[in-house]
Parts: sequence; C-alpha cells; structure tokens
Amino acid sequence: MGSTYDVRVWGIKTRKNKSGKVTSYGVRWSVDGRSFYRSFKVRAQAEGFRADLISAQRRGELFDTATGLPGSLVRSEVDMSWFDFTCEYVDMKWPDLAATARQTIAESLIRVAPVFLAQGKTAPKLKEVRSALRQWGYNSELRTNGDVPPDVRRVLDWCSRNSVPVREAGEPETLRALQRAVTKRLDGRPFAPTVARKTRSVLWNVLDYAVERKQIEANPLNGVKWTAMPKGKRKVDKRAVPNPIQARTLLEAVREVQRSGPRLVAYFGAMYYAALRPEEAAALHKRHLAIPSPVWNGTKDEYEYGWGELHLGDASPHVGARWTNGKKPRDKRQLKSRAAGEGRPVPCPPDLTKLLWQHIEEYGVGADGLLFRGERGGELPMITYTRVWRAARRLALTEEAHSTPLARRPYDLRHAAVSTWLSGGVDPATVAEWAGHSLSVLMEIYAACLYGQEVVSRQRVQAALGHVG
Repeated sequence: MGSTYDVRVWGIKTRKNKSGKVTSYGVRWSVDGRSFYRSFKVRAQAEGFRADLISAQRRGELFDTATGLPGSLVRSEVDMSWFDFTCEYVDMKWPDLAATARQTIAESLIRVAPVFLAQGKTAPKLKEVRSALRQWGYNSELRTNGDVPPDVRRVLDWCSRNSVPVREAGEPETLRALQRAVTKRLDGRPFAPTVARKTRSVLWNVLDYAVERKQIEANPLNGVKWTAMPKGKRKVDKRAVPNPIQARTLLEAVREVQRSGPRLVAYFGAMYYAALRPEEAAALHKRHLAIPSPVWNGTKDEYEYGWGELHLGDASPHVGARWTNGKKPRDKRQLKSRAAGEGRPVPCPPDLTKLLWQHIEEYGVGADGLLFRGERGGELPMITYTRVWRAARRLALTEEAHSTPLARRPYDLRHAAVSTWLSGGVDPATVAEWAGHSLSVLMEIYAACLYGQEVVSRQRVQAALGHVG
C-alpha cells in the first residue's frame, strides 16, 4: 500500500435523470494520477466529504493510493462501526423520507442493534440504549441540530466505540443472530409478520448501502433463506368486523363518552360510512365536502339528508413531532398509493351526510377549514380518539363481546365499510376505487365477510339442497 502527496480535488458533479431531476451529487478527486469518485444522495454530504479531502490536503496528510483517502479518513471509513455507519445511512435517507418512514427505519435499526453491540459490565442497560437510539441516535435532525442531553450523549458515544465493524454482518453467527432479532422480540415472542418483514427490508437496504460505501463486498442477505420469517395472513379477521347494527351501536356509544365523544361521532362515522382511514378522516377539510343541504320535511316534522360525495385530497398520519419536518404530531402527506395532488372521490351516504351537518352546526370548522380538531383547537390528537373508542366499546359491548377482537380498533370501521359494500353487491372494482386500493389488494385483504354473513350463506346452501324452513 503506497501513499503520496500528489492529490487533486475537483468540484461537485450533479447527476440528473431523463426528466431533469437531480439523482446524486458526486465528488471526484485523483491520487497519484489515479481517479476516484464517490456519489451521495444529498448535496450537503457531498460538500462535507469534499471539504474533508481538502482539509486533509491542506494539513499535509498523506493520501493512500489504494483507497484514495487521507490517513484520517482511512482510519474512520475503511472499517466503520455499525452504529456510525447506520447513523450515516439515516442521515442520507432523512431529507427525502416521510415521517412514518423515518420512524420505521429507526425502529427497525433498534431491533437489530443488540446484535452489533458489545456486552459487558460497562455496557449501559439495553433499555437506556434503545431509548437513546429512538429519541436521538437515529433521529437525524435531533442528533445533529438538537441539544443532546449529557447522559444520552454518553450512551451514544459508548455505542460508537463498542459496536462491531460493519463487515461483521457477513459472519454466520451474526446472520443467525440477525434472524432472531428480526423475527422475535427480546422476550422470545414472535413479531407480527408485517413488523418482521419491514425490519428485514430495512436491514437489506442498509446492507446494500454498505456495499455502495465499500464497507462490505456483497450483501450477505442475498441467497440467505430465513425459514423463521413469519408467514403472515393479510386477510382481515372476520371477528373484528362489526355488522351494521353493531357499528351503529358503537357510534351511539361514542356520543355518550364525555367530554370528547360527541365531537368525534362524525369522525368515526366517516370511517364506517365512507371507509376512510383514520389519517384521511383527520385531514377531512370543508373543501372536501360535496354534500347536499338538509331539507325540511314538514309531514314528518324532521330534516331529510341525501347522498353526497367526499373528494379526499390528503392525509395526516399521526407519527409524533420528533419525526416530522414541521415539529407537529401529524405529518401532512398525499393519499396512500397516490401521487401528491391526486385525490379520491368517495360516496357519502345520507347517514354520513347527516352526521357531518350535525357536526358542522354544533362545532363549526377550524380557521384552516379542518372538520375534526382537538378540544382546544389544532390537530386531532390520536390519544383523544383512541381513549374515546375504548370507552365506547366498554359501553356498547357485553363483557363477552368486549373480550373479543370485535371493533377493537377504529380501523375496523373501515374494514366494516368495505365488507358492507362487497356484501351488498357493489362491483369489486368500484369498491377498490372508493377504498383507495388496487383490486388485487382489495380481494386479498379487505374482502372480509360481515360477522353473521356465513349464516346467510349456509341458509342459501340449505335452500339449494331442497330443504325448506
């Protein structure tokens, strides 16, 4: 391995795709006449690396002719620790990710972190390590720009010093340990299939980046078959889907929950009658409503409500202020599986039209046009509607039913809506469009029969066999 002072560093080169969008930023330099090039997704990272090269050159450091790096960078980059490398990975990904994706990456890296950390008497408690990584270590914004508490900084510094090199990821023992970390909790219980698959996907992407960064020669997960990966069922649990009577009973129970229940009836109603996701209902705006005004029926001495339509425009998933750019608990995003600005029309049946008008008349809309807000204004807190729903289940269901999966989550109202449409004979392609899914996903996941529908099917088979009564 030779070394030299013969170094030249060129400016940053921008790469663009056919549509003119910048895809990467490259740093090119030469050492003893040999050219080197490194690509970065973020311009700031490219500028930082170029500045490191120039600083080393000005300090009079020798550059390695094999790697093209100065001695200071050779020591820090050729054999990076797992923690330092994954922090670099998070920093590279952070600017272009949605808040939910940032959180998913952090949680996935935390699950596998114990595999790469040294154990011993001087090691912090695993609970402290996980907390430090979740709150600061794998949060690019707070780690680099936030005021990291001294006790947390000590934990992160320990992780940097005591995590094994990235190359250890290819060792057979490490791969076996990773399989356990991806598929099982610390107490030995298996993760949900969706969680395990997300974790493995993140790990795969991290190791691909390690290949790109010359930390390892090949992704060690290629060709490795993990037989312990849980095979999850994607179908909705029929026991969790309320039938129309149960759903209406639950909505009335919501009205009885004080203090926030009455102002959330229409919120849950939008999930049940229009199959909105919780984050879509939370983002429902006055401009999204195309509903007819109530008509007074003098003979019945009441108002009548007609069919309308909801033109959904965006979603506000609850992630937490630590992960969003605006430092708000909710992250404003486009609709799921749709490009920014692409909406989705959903029919609004009379029952929902009535709930929406009642909500507007009773509580109005926010200054920003949002229908559903917290008691003190602002975005609807997830903890508020979660508590109300739990209380409504206790009020509406018997003790036996309450112990079952029936409507355990507000999301089950969406399942009920889609199942009702399908059971009612609506064309599946239309249902898929209303629900915001592809037809294949709809039939795989959301084609759950209503609880009790099996009884009707048995009666039809009985009749077909010639039995009467």
